[in-house]
Amino acid sequence: MTTAKTKINIIIGDPVEHSLSPQMHNSAYKQLGIDNKFVYLAAHVKPEDLQAAILGARAMQINGITVTIPHKTNVMYFLDEIEETAAKIGAVNTIVNRNGALIGINTDWIGVAEPLKQVTDLNKKNVAIIGAGGFSHAAVFAMVTNNALVTIYNRTIENARELAKKFNCKFAGLDKMEEIKKADIIINATSVGMQTNKSIIAKELLHKNQIIFDAVYVPFETQLIKNAKEVGATVIHGTELLLFQGVAQFELFTNKKAPIDGMRNAIMENIKI
Repeated sequence: MTTAKTKINIIIGDPVEHSLSPQMHNSAYKQLGIDNKFVYLAAHVKPEDLQAAILGARAMQINGITVTIPHKTNVMYFLDEIEETAAKIGAVNTIVNRNGALIGINTDWIGVAEPLKQVTDLNKKNVAIIGAGGFSHAAVFAMVTNNALVTIYNRTIENARELAKKFNCKFAGLDKMEEIKKADIIINATSVGMQTNKSIIAKELLHKNQIIFDAVYVPFETQLIKNAKEVGATVIHGTELLLFQGVAQFELFTNKKAPIDGMRNAIMENIKI
């Protein structure tokens, strides 16, 4: 039962209504029998209200905050401290309240690395990352940290160049997408495919020896994932990204070991397949 002692964790974003984080976290609290100690909520926060939201969270002593699009970069201006990895990535998706100080952390990169490490050794793998936005920074960091060989493909070449320079990797425009046939791993770090039947990567560029990882998880079976399955490639759904970044957050928010299988089940029970 929720009481006046129950600590509040919350996700903020614009939009946020599609998020499965509340179901995932609250299910985990219940599984561990700590749902009287923690509750996880959601708040739709517009960009112009972001500073006010963080000030309010500080005033109300919110325990932990999940930050989703489009706030992952701008929220950094309003925090007391940015953890080293988040500073390198240049984005925050997790805020922990430590004795009144709001600490910015990034767990998105864990959400990229862990699912891939479960199916392959990333060392020296050729990885194509599509997109150069906020999430792409975490994806590139995750791959470079694990000694993968990264090429960033993006519509705006200057953004790809800046990101590649930051992490000392290669870059190209979308007009060079033919080259991704050579990639061992392809990560879609864009929102293309969300609620549509579009894929940013042509089916003919995919083959059975590749691993295809789509950051989009709504719908569960994106067009990219469908195409990858049809050519026999190994696929990783965006739900695994949601899961493993959330597992890391859960442990930061509660100081308890996350029930990974139970959290995965909660996602799958609530997602539209």
